[in-house]
Amino acid sequence: MSQPSTQVSLWPEGKRFAFTVFDDTDLGTCEKLRSVYALLDKLGFRTTKSCWGKRGDPKSGKYSGETLDDEQYRNWILDLQSKGFEIGWHGATWHTARRREVAEALDRFAEVFGHDPAAATNHTGARESIYWGGHRLTGWRRTVYNLLTCYRNSGKYGGHIEGNDLFWGDICRQRIKYYRNFTFRDINTLKACPFMPYHDPLRPYVNYWFAASDGHDVQTFNHCIGEAEQDRLEEEGGACLMYTHFAMGFSDPRGVNPRFEKLMRRLAKKNGWFVPVGVLLDHLLDRRGPRQITAAKRSGLETRWLWEKIFVGTT
Repeated sequence: MSQPSTQVSLWPEGKRFAFTVFDDTDLGTCEKLRSVYALLDKLGFRTTKSCWGKRGDPKSGKYSGETLDDEQYRNWILDLQSKGFEIGWHGATWHTARRREVAEALDRFAEVFGHDPAAATNHTGARESIYWGGHRLTGWRRTVYNLLTCYRNSGKYGGHIEGNDLFWGDICRQRIKYYRNFTFRDINTLKACPFMPYHDPLRPYVNYWFAASDGHDVQTFNHCIGEAEQDRLEEEGGACLMYTHFAMGFSDPRGVNPRFEKLMRRLAKKNGWFVPVGVLLDHLLDRRGPRQITAAKRSGLETRWLWEKIFVGTT
């Protein structure tokens, strides 16, 4: 095995690399998720479990799940928090919410967990999503994206647009520190986006953006953290911020997906730093200082994501 890169010095406690997960709450229920989180807990992983602040309309949203309005689910998430897991934000609920509803849901989050969320991501089914759809991109890349999507998402999302009835950008800037944007198939997220967390002056309502590795379902996740990929992450001294939906195939009534369990047990034996998303990003921010993305870096990041979106199918 080759010698680890000098980037390994980024990590505390002599750790050689970092690994975490942001679990998108779509379809999430206690029944689907308990065994997955029991495994993570047993193996020593501390990750980020997102949630919705309030129950939505049962007739809206094909990805609905349990929320903080469900007592059993709320108590289970609180138990996760007490064990060191981080609770993140995935919007007010599983469908579009107006500014007042978003603020109320954030208040509910803070009431339950004792603080505002550190890490967040948009929910595609919610039109108050901030800098989403074509607004994720600039210049010719936005034009290409809009053409490829037949302009379905052009002007659909208004969370960042002042005067729009969906606007809540000022609330986001006040209450949420980190927001996810681009995902890539590389296990080493920090290699794909070495300057994260970063501020984008063209998108001022988000304090800091972070990228993620794409593991949106169990098959994609398992492919991304295969044995060779794990070894490369360790050798490169990098960081994987995996984005996934643990409710999408990671367990069934028979238990946790066997391949997922095998890979996570293997990863747990390595000398990795297994902390939640917010902790990892705080460490990078403290270690390297605030970073503002340049036009050239923005162009490169957007171009790579768009290429993968077209030819690989990243989220």
